[in-house]
Amino acid sequence: MEKNSDMSTMEFYASLNQQSQTLHNFAFSLTRDMEDAKDLYQETAFRALSNRDKFQPGTNFKAWLITIMKNIFINNYRRKVKGGIVSDNSENQYYLNSINNSILNSAESDIMMDELNGMVESLDDSLKIPFLRYFHGYKYQEIADELHLPLGTVKSRIFFARKALKHMIGQHYKMYDEAAILEN
Repeated sequence: MEKNSDMSTMEFYASLNQQSQTLHNFAFSLTRDMEDAKDLYQETAFRALSNRDKFQPGTNFKAWLITIMKNIFINNYRRKVKGGIVSDNSENQYYLNSINNSILNSAESDIMMDELNGMVESLDDSLKIPFLRYFHGYKYQEIADELHLPLGTVKSRIFFARKALKHMIGQHYKMYDEAAILEN
């Protein structure tokens, strides 16, 4: 993959084709169903092709594709959970079609995400940067190369970032657990 300002259509298709097996494997690991994995791969390829202009040449193409796939999978999962998947065996699916659409308030999850993002931002840059790179799909070696650090140092920093975040989350939400106990 070239690092010039534009990736030609042919280069883009070739890069996508090169990642095909990796994407199929990742799709199957998410869905655990061959047909669902094929659907997820097709939707990912479609989104990648339709958003080709959003890809930044010189960045990790594989990580970009995997992020697209992961986001599609999460969105589909949330849609299924919110929609309360219903099986309707009645003729003309009367019961399924009679379910009212409802809107869920996502304020609580938005607040939680803001709190978690704040915790990540509070980390020292030496931990935060490798952790965020790893979180966004980069491999340890890619992070080590980019940051000019030994591989072991990158792994250690990601480990310590996880440990620090786990501690912060435990402390933060422990307050809520104690408050709930006191209310009851």
